Amino acid sequence: MNNLRIFSAADYQRTRWKNDGGWTTEIARSADDSAAGFRWRISIAEIESDGPFSSFPGIARDLLLLEGNGIELVVDDALPRTLSRRFEHVHFKGEAHVACRLLAGPTRDFNVMARRDAARAEVLARPLVGPMVIFPEAGSEWFVHVFAGQAKARSGEETLVLATGASLLADFRDGAGQRLVLDGGGELVLVKFTAAQAAGAP
Repeated sequence: MNNLRIFSAADYQRTRWKNDGGWTTEIARSADDSAAGFRWRISIAEIESDGPFSSFPGIARDLLLLEGNGIELVVDDALPRTLSRRFEHVHFKGEAHVACRLLAGPTRDFNVMARRDAARAEVLARPLVGPMVIFPEAGSEWFVHVFAGQAKARSGEETLVLATGASLLADFRDGAGQRLVLDGGGELVLVKFTAAQAAGAP
């Protein structure tokens, strides 16, 4: 049994921030009945002005710069962290006080949120040049976002085509499914989710 789901731009939900400082396009979420409303959530933010990030207690956050000249983040009392290169990455707690300053104009950023008591996320950005294999590790979910180019995803007899901006979720939590082979050319953002207990998280 293959546990694959494809997401296209038509499935995404784009909303304006309450403070009018940008937009969030929600790509996918693993919804549940927790206070947060999800185990994990993936989105793309368009940051148009300086300002604080919203607070998400109990959430682990990862942010990758996709487009633009970059941002400077001050997380709690730590020294400022600058993201100025594409796919530069920062990890922080959702309840932290985060102040964001644009370096030179708006940016687009890939955002991953995972409830720390439920899931752990590993975020990677990789070029796709030829085949890439993802094995069906029990207890894991893999989320693949095609930032640029095109990819074919093959698992067993099933083949899906992903254009720029499309995404794919491979759910191996029950141990079912066959290996996933990604082939094509372009750039991918990949997120591997595992259970918090399996990852040793609190």
